[in-house]
Amino acid sequence: MTQSIFIQVGQCGNQIGCRFWDLALKEHASQNKNGYYDEALGGFFRNVDSRSDDPIDIPVGNGRGKIRSLKARAVLVDMEEGVVNELLQGPLGSVFDHKQLITDVSGCGNNWAVGYNMYGSQYREAVLDTMRRAAEKCDCLQCFFIMHSMGGGTGSGVGTSILSLLADEYPDVYRFTTAVYPSADDDVITSPYNSVLAMNQLTQHSDCVLPIENQALMDIVNKVSQACKTSSNKAASRLSETVDPTSTLTTNQNSARRSEKPFDSMNNVVANLLLGLTSSARFEGSLNIDLNEITMNLVPFPRLHYLVTSLSPLYTHKNLHIPVRRLDEMFSDAFSRDHQLIKADPKNSLYLACALMLRGQVEVSDIRRNIERLRPSLKFIHWNEEGWKTGLCSVAPAGQPYSLLTMANNTCVHNTFTNLRDRFMKLYKRKAHLHHYTSVDGMDVSMFDESAYSLDNLICEYKRLEGEMGRPHEDAPRLAIS
Repeated sequence: MTQSIFIQVGQCGNQIGCRFWDLALKEHASQNKNGYYDEALGGFFRNVDSRSDDPIDIPVGNGRGKIRSLKARAVLVDMEEGVVNELLQGPLGSVFDHKQLITDVSGCGNNWAVGYNMYGSQYREAVLDTMRRAAEKCDCLQCFFIMHSMGGGTGSGVGTSILSLLADEYPDVYRFTTAVYPSADDDVITSPYNSVLAMNQLTQHSDCVLPIENQALMDIVNKVSQACKTSSNKAASRLSETVDPTSTLTTNQNSARRSEKPFDSMNNVVANLLLGLTSSARFEGSLNIDLNEITMNLVPFPRLHYLVTSLSPLYTHKNLHIPVRRLDEMFSDAFSRDHQLIKADPKNSLYLACALMLRGQVEVSDIRRNIERLRPSLKFIHWNEEGWKTGLCSVAPAGQPYSLLTMANNTCVHNTFTNLRDRFMKLYKRKAHLHHYTSVDGMDVSMFDESAYSLDNLICEYKRLEGEMGRPHEDAPRLAIS
């Protein structure tokens, strides 16, 4: 049995993490009727006997031990303690181990250099000690999931500082990063600086990055809101008035009664992505995908490890009083522009590889049939035209008959990176706000140049591969034996 540790950094990372653990507990509760601590739970939760001052971890054993007190295998990090304190005082407060928290009070001031150089150095030993404790409670640590935003100071700076430490201290453990990119009209003026500086670290130290754009999330939530208004029999003016409290977009007990903030729904979309990604590690299935198989099959070159993701369905249809979409429609949706978690259309670009992770009572023949149906409209690189990886988990998300997560290594991601680079250069050409960064110890202008150069190379590599799209390719000559 393998385990994974989730590292939630900054406001965004911690709020996404909170939604993930809430939804994960609901999924396991719907399957684990007897309250046993089994392997499905053990990969992501510890079972703790909290009656003593020094809580003792109870092993899985034969999978028939009763649950005492579940603790998420999570580390919570934030240099402004407000969000973490709110989580601890909320309904999920008891799920988090209070010894696995790293917080400060002053924040990073939307400055990557403060997070990476100042707080990264100041909390280096605390981070290492906390990670060591979390790792020691695992029998076979397989993966770190790091969740953070790219636009702020803590998420981008402290988040990538932790990533760098993990690469040095745990080089054999896979590092998956869920990185939320700022929109073009982000209210943090220096977010392009923070994002490009952080991307240099992600390219160097992460095994797999799932980039998510804030603008794409906002568009998805608006689409859901519009669907709610047009499908409901009542004239609802807010999303929370038409969505059931147990839907995948709104699952807090009181969320239907309060005014929902836009990022609550956005965080739920990302949490659903993580639920789909980890479903094979949490439940049984006929074609379960191990997490290490994702990097093995989807990352043909070390630097090109940015995967474009999409979800279908995007919300619980039964709560909107409209028919559930058929399986074939769900496959078509997953490859459409509207369902991508970045602002891109992968159908117009080149696929290097693609993974389909399904949940629910779906037959393997259904997957193969839909792959053959979609194949003519998707362009795969000539040396990997059969580059499909499929996974099938038998347990569907709560309230849905099935769901589909796609993860594609697709050259369309360079459009997101190009837009980011252009916003970065608008500031950097004028050296605007640069003094806020160079005044931090250990930070100089060369780090900006190095990060911009790394991003340019990444864009060029994706564009070079995309340039091969549509070109005729001859098979390589066979080895001649005299």
